[in-house]
Amino acid sequence: MEHRPRYNQPFTLSEAIVLDVSTLSEEITRLQYSIKRLRETQEALKGLIDEAVSPETADAEIVQAFNENQDVIGSQEERILILKLALADKGISTGSHYELDTGTSKVVKAPPHHPNGEEHAIVEDDSGGFHL
Repeated sequence: MEHRPRYNQPFTLSEAIVLDVSTLSEEITRLQYSIKRLRETQEALKGLIDEAVSPETADAEIVQAFNENQDVIGSQEERILILKLALADKGISTGSHYELDTGTSKVVKAPPHHPNGEEHAIVEDDSGGFHL
């Protein structure tokens, strides 16, 4: 199995293949969380860029940060691909469990009779799951 990365990566596919399944899975999860946060930041930066009178008047540092984040997201997505290839090499299916959640969520109020009397928010996502 060979993979030619577009971005510089801290490891090769051959190096990833020797890692244990739990390490690969944990790194995929960490990278997915990082990408999620970066995308949120990108939305905020894009809003600031769009507020400029014209693209030429947008703050150069904000535009630079936006562009750098795009590269980081691309690199991290590629790293996830390498890790998934390593899992596949071990016979592990990398189905939807390892996909980045891009669905929408909504907050649902907790039942009024919580055992300790506290109110908690339960977040329901569009996959039918709940996050407590």
